[in-house]
Amino acid sequence: MSSEASKNTPASQPKVGALIRARRRQLSMTLQELCDEAGISVGYLSQVERDHATPSLGTLAQIARSLDVGVDYFIATPSAEDGLTRAAERNRFSVDGSSIVYERIAADFTGNVLSSFVLNVPPGYRSETVSHEGEEILFILEGSITQRLEDEEMVLSAGDSLHFRGNRPHSWSNDTEKFARMLWTGTLPMFRSRTEHPALRGSRAEEKTTGTKKEKR
Repeated sequence: MSSEASKNTPASQPKVGALIRARRRQLSMTLQELCDEAGISVGYLSQVERDHATPSLGTLAQIARSLDVGVDYFIATPSAEDGLTRAAERNRFSVDGSSIVYERIAADFTGNVLSSFVLNVPPGYRSETVSHEGEEILFILEGSITQRLEDEEMVLSAGDSLHFRGNRPHSWSNDTEKFARMLWTGTLPMFRSRTEHPALRGSRAEEKTTGTKKEKR
């Protein structure tokens, strides 16, 4: 890994699998119910909960949203209250077990709809296949990334970009022997604003006992 990619990377991270399982049980959700809401397979979630697989930040965001928390409930992420970040000072973080190093560049404020990160992707990395609401834009900064969008496969090199709807099944990988850097921007919610105090779905257990269904936001 380059010195830029490794700088400020935390030495240790919490195990996200155990945290996901504990939060799911707290809300009295089954594996199937969480998978239906997050748009992932039961087999994959089971592997994640047992720490046999590591979700990408995007997939972790889908899981977190389905559990009514932000990504920062599961991993330590740098605060981004200020919209200005400097290349030499930008904090890095990663999901436990993942070889990708993320750089957060989007600010956190009430009402924001965009999430944006620079991804430092090691050779041989392959993401899981996901689909979700919203849209994504990829811009390759260095190296190349192979993007799969439904049945289509394309190689994106430095300077190339791709804009697509998130509900189309997609995945990507670094099939080269060099690190790649990619700017990812999307409307998939990642974090809870510090001024938001959403009602937790902890009342799911309540819903099951009363037989009532609460309106989803």
